[in-house]
Amino acid sequence: MDTNLVQDVISTKFVSVNQNDPLSACLSLFKQESTQVLVVLNSKGKYAGVIAHRWIVRARNDPSTTKVESLMRSAPIVSLEDSLSKVAKLMITSGVSLLPVFTKDKFEGIVTDDAVISGAVVGKWGNTKVEDTMTKRPFLIEQDESVGAVLSLFREHGISHAPVVKDGTLVGIVSNQNIITSIFQPRQRQTVGAIGGEKTPVLSIPVKGIMTKPVITVLPENTLKDAVKKMQEFDITSVVVVTKGRPSGILTKRDVLEPLAEMELPKQNISVQFSAKGVGINDIQRGAILDDFEVFASKYQKTLESGTLFVYMKTHGTNYKGDQLIHCRLQFRTRKGSFFASSEGYGVEATFRTALTRLERQILRSQELAHEPSYAKKYLRRIEFPSTEL
Repeated sequence: MDTNLVQDVISTKFVSVNQNDPLSACLSLFKQESTQVLVVLNSKGKYAGVIAHRWIVRARNDPSTTKVESLMRSAPIVSLEDSLSKVAKLMITSGVSLLPVFTKDKFEGIVTDDAVISGAVVGKWGNTKVEDTMTKRPFLIEQDESVGAVLSLFREHGISHAPVVKDGTLVGIVSNQNIITSIFQPRQRQTVGAIGGEKTPVLSIPVKGIMTKPVITVLPENTLKDAVKKMQEFDITSVVVVTKGRPSGILTKRDVLEPLAEMELPKQNISVQFSAKGVGINDIQRGAILDDFEVFASKYQKTLESGTLFVYMKTHGTNYKGDQLIHCRLQFRTRKGSFFASSEGYGVEATFRTALTRLERQILRSQELAHEPSYAKKYLRRIEFPSTEL
């Protein structure tokens, strides 16, 4: 990738709210403006943090009485001289798609994930084929599946988008945003704070009732530059990759950011990048995880040559005997393909180890697939059409 810097993509134009404003002010701006993240200013008009649409929806607070400052967060600070690969890494690890740019103590502006992606694909890297970066064999949702089943699938595998099909033919795409805007946000307006325990049939409605259509698609041989251009043109966060009219992959903003972030990592054959939300990890647990990773890396160093293991950990806010339920999602990007696995459990080390074991099974099976075509067809069908029952 060409060595573009933050100074090449910085913007001094942004949408802001005051930290003392009610959350309802944010919701109005999200509806009016094409953004999912706002800059928060303090009473003196100085930068104070950021707030995202999804944080407000998930909090389920009364937007008319709750102030912005209660949900705003700090974001990693970048400088004008930072590389776009460094910014991509910070966005992934923090989970924030808009970062403030500072020169010493002076707020210069912002950099967004769209700007980073656009700046990165301008150069030679933009000529990379979509098939080299996309998520292959995405989970497919039948159009008559329930919204509740989709939520279950998204939660179990840590994903946010899925193509919708009818008898294998692409008919739409469903995302977390579809569910938020079509179901959770309307319910929140009706009864603030009642979502968690409310018994309602809305989650049983078929996904075809909330999916986005028509679907914007690209071909595997198209370039990242072409795919990103379509995302920007239609103001979307993903495109479905089709082969002979059927979905064979999906390309999201994260799929583009992850290879960029990988460029910022030390030049190792197999490396790890860790992101945790709400999960407290002490030195002993971190050491155990790294030990497990070292064993994992040594096993596949020769076979896979190089790659990066992205580890995403978060809590679901559910307690069981004082312990938090932890969700761990692994994405292992290598020169020979991408592999995915996830797990849920109590305890950081045990949950990570379970996910890593499942990832190893995926890798071993993929090696078997190369020599057993009949087994390959059966196996790919099984992982491409997973059970989505609640």
